[in-house]
Amino acid sequence: MSDLGDFTDFDGDDAAADDEAAQSAETADDGDRAVDAAAGSDPTAQSTDDDFEDMDVTPAGTDTGLGVLSAANGLRISEEAEETVLRAYVTARNRSRLRIGTYLLVPYPGGERLFCRIKALEYAQEFHADDATEIHARRAMRERGIDERDFKFIAELEPVAVLYSDDGELKRRMTDRVPKPETVVREATDKSEIKTGLKIPEDGVFLGHLAVGGEKVRTAAEPPTIDYRLKDDYDAGDPLVFRHTLVAGGTGSGKTHSSKNVLRQYLGRTYEMGDGRTPELAVVQFDPQDEYAQMHDDNPAMTDEFERRCEREGVAYGGHDDTIAFVPKVAGADYNASHHRAEQVEFTIPFSLVHDNPWLIAGSSLNDNQYGALVNTLLPRFEREYGESGTYSDFRTFLGDPALKEELDEAGDVHEATFDAVKRRVQGFGAVFDQDARPITDQISQFVRDGGLTVIPTYHITDSRTASTIVLAVSSLLIDQKLSNDPDYDRIKETPLVLGMDEAHNFLTDADSVQGRKVIGKFTEAAKQGRKERLGLYLITQDPQDIADPVFKQINTTMVLNLGDEDAISAVNIPSNLESKVPYMEKGQRVVYSPDNSEPVELIGLSTCVTRHGRD
Repeated sequence: MSDLGDFTDFDGDDAAADDEAAQSAETADDGDRAVDAAAGSDPTAQSTDDDFEDMDVTPAGTDTGLGVLSAANGLRISEEAEETVLRAYVTARNRSRLRIGTYLLVPYPGGERLFCRIKALEYAQEFHADDATEIHARRAMRERGIDERDFKFIAELEPVAVLYSDDGELKRRMTDRVPKPETVVREATDKSEIKTGLKIPEDGVFLGHLAVGGEKVRTAAEPPTIDYRLKDDYDAGDPLVFRHTLVAGGTGSGKTHSSKNVLRQYLGRTYEMGDGRTPELAVVQFDPQDEYAQMHDDNPAMTDEFERRCEREGVAYGGHDDTIAFVPKVAGADYNASHHRAEQVEFTIPFSLVHDNPWLIAGSSLNDNQYGALVNTLLPRFEREYGESGTYSDFRTFLGDPALKEELDEAGDVHEATFDAVKRRVQGFGAVFDQDARPITDQISQFVRDGGLTVIPTYHITDSRTASTIVLAVSSLLIDQKLSNDPDYDRIKETPLVLGMDEAHNFLTDADSVQGRKVIGKFTEAAKQGRKERLGLYLITQDPQDIADPVFKQINTTMVLNLGDEDAISAVNIPSNLESKVPYMEKGQRVVYSPDNSEPVELIGLSTCVTRHGRD
């Protein structure tokens, strides 16, 4: 039997305490060594002879492309967008340059290619580990970067179209094939591939350069940018200028700058009319801020290099000599312009236009019964007595006759209360009609000119009701003559025309008034008949939600610049992936949504206005 010695004298509590203290010290030392090792300063580090040898994990050969398609979570093309699963693993050296919206190509066997865009980017762990720990955080804070090979970088792709060759011509069709797993994915850098994939026309009206995330898309071509153009021929339907355009943007977003650049491209272009003639397009622009008459002048800030760029890309630039400012003559308001050199011509609105458009003096307060009395009884009676030359002053005198009121009341044609209401509510137009200037109807040949730009400034008119009446009177004259089968002014009927309206929300808003309904009805009909009659609407607004729906539905091309109002952004009805970018767009950036022209895209306009812009 072994001798246990003085076993009974052993103090267990003291030994346990000593062991616990030793273990705590060892644990603390291990932790410190781990953190110090992360920083590269472990004092207990062994010699390099004891380390594992580093292995080269780079595959032999040369990498091509950005990465490969991954089937880890399936690989699926579906008619339903939400059921499509298309993901690519991106290699480490390619990750930093990718952006949401970047265009990619995935080849199929046989030479076809899937054209797609990145709709999401994601990091995922390569190896299962918990990196939300103190030691991971402190190690990362001491290091200058991460090892990209420790993580997966996944790009989620949205298929756009399949590109294929037909007799040497590159064409597109809807996505109907699923590519194979591990297919190499590359960035789309060929201009023709990108234009075909997005259905952008090769020729047409220049709007800007294709962009992704606020940066221009670059290619290996010269110039490296991709020009975006609006279809302007008859090969696949009518030119889109006659399918109408809406420009929406907040204050300071560059609406006027952009619109000047676009309208300048239209000036000088010819369009085929029904009789076979091909006259140049005329533009009539309503201008509440007195900015568009500057299109007559060159931009002094334009450099020789900018001009050469415009020439290389077929962009019209420089002032348009055939620009005339038609200034409405208004009692108590004078137009003095020193910021442009365009010719100035005064005009007035003749009261005779009211016979065809009685709602011009109806205002927003006449009800249907009162408007009926004005249209069916009072104006016809006035025209019989005073003829076509009767003035607004004559009409007020006519309504001031008490014998007339009594006669109409006794005959049951117009109740005396209705008569009085009409008389009160057609007051206040004395500053509009029949001023000391030539009537607009006597100047049609100069007002609408082949290749001419006519600007109608209203900035000098302080009364909004007066300004609105003038704008609506002139626009109604143009629309009526365009849509008429028996026009009074053949010049308007026979000239291709763009009717531009800045601050369009002030004129084309939904309203319950007689005047509002008549205005919307007229512009809706103009929009519907525009293609046939060669009439295009170019509407500019910061409140697109206020544009009446019947007019809005006829708009084919929408250009959206920076907007901060949620209702305004929602109203323009652009795809959600682009909608989210609108509040963050810098000046000149815009989204173009034109279903008959291309896929929805992001553009950057010219940084320099091609005509004079701004007041020094």
